[in-house]
Amino acid sequence: MNRRSLVAIAALAAIAAAASAPALAQSGKDIRIAHIYSNTGPLEAYGKQTAIGFNLGLEYATEGTMTVNGRKIVVMEKDDQGKPDVAKSLLAAAYSDDKADLAVGTSSSGAALAMLPVAEEYKKLLVVEPAVADSITGDKWNKYIFRTARNSSQDAISNAVAQDKDGTSIVLLAQDNAFGRDGMTAFKESLKKAKVVGEEYLPPATTDFTAAAQRILDKFKGQGGRKVVYIVWAGAANPFKVSDLGLKSNGIEIAGGGNILPALVNYKPFPGMEGSIYYYFGIPKNPVNEWLVSNHYKKYKAPPDFFTAGGFAAATAIVTALKKTGGDTTTNKLISTMEGMSFETPKGKMTFRKEDHQAMQSMYHFKIKVDPAFAWGVPELVHEIKPEEMNIPIRNKR
Repeated sequence: MNRRSLVAIAALAAIAAAASAPALAQSGKDIRIAHIYSNTGPLEAYGKQTAIGFNLGLEYATEGTMTVNGRKIVVMEKDDQGKPDVAKSLLAAAYSDDKADLAVGTSSSGAALAMLPVAEEYKKLLVVEPAVADSITGDKWNKYIFRTARNSSQDAISNAVAQDKDGTSIVLLAQDNAFGRDGMTAFKESLKKAKVVGEEYLPPATTDFTAAAQRILDKFKGQGGRKVVYIVWAGAANPFKVSDLGLKSNGIEIAGGGNILPALVNYKPFPGMEGSIYYYFGIPKNPVNEWLVSNHYKKYKAPPDFFTAGGFAAATAIVTALKKTGGDTTTNKLISTMEGMSFETPKGKMTFRKEDHQAMQSMYHFKIKVDPAFAWGVPELVHEIKPEEMNIPIRNKR
């Protein structure tokens, strides 16, 4: 072989080595995931459930190894306290200082919205869980955002199944924030038969509902037929108290979507109440949910809750994507892999819609049953509302 041939071969080998260098460099490196959530603050219960679910989901999806393609998964947990400014700065620090490959978060819709431009600035993925405001995958969205959590439209359209009946008048009661207003906007858009006769938006920290109850009564004056107060609320307060402040005695029903188990205690006085729920541990029948329920009972002596399932789903989505990329955490590679990708969760299969990266998923039409064995009102399945049964709007401007 002459000298010219040897030089050419050496040059080709150098090019090949350079091309594979990023992959080789990644192969032994940890996969660093920042998980930002409300470990304290008004949504502390939601955040802690999400963290438990996320860690269990990683355990399940990696079969206990906490590795993908030889790369160890390292989770960096950060408490945003439910504050948008804190969430924003924590995400920036995670991407820049902590060298996070991607991030998951957060509990509050307001905090999640503050995080979106940070993901775009650093050109790194943010998997949104469990914040639900439509605007996250709507007009505030960018291509680095994927959401495993349900959005306000999924909540609203599925809840409309239970409430949208002829001759029904509805007053809306919600928190005055992105979560509450986006939820009610989507709910109103979903109604075809019932009519909305009033709306009440209260400060998120409200605990005294006396004045609101009187205004609700006034809004129902002159209305015949079935009368319903539809409630969208997050946090520790119990807006269902309005029922005892003159509503029940006037034949006005209370309705709302599902919630965490401590909040479902407030549903127990309303047997037969209908609504829609994202997750209740006794409803889905699939191997993933069986694993979650069994292992959660073993570790925590209690069933998994509403947001536990969401954290779990975020983890299985990420691991599914990483397995498909061979552990490659390059942002554009992950985006192209995750668009249209299906993955298994405690709720069954979810699929990231290509247009806005919103996870398409089932919701559950329930009726509250009183069971002495449980401290809470038990959501009994009426009908699984599958993704293809809900016309979820695409609200971004992609």
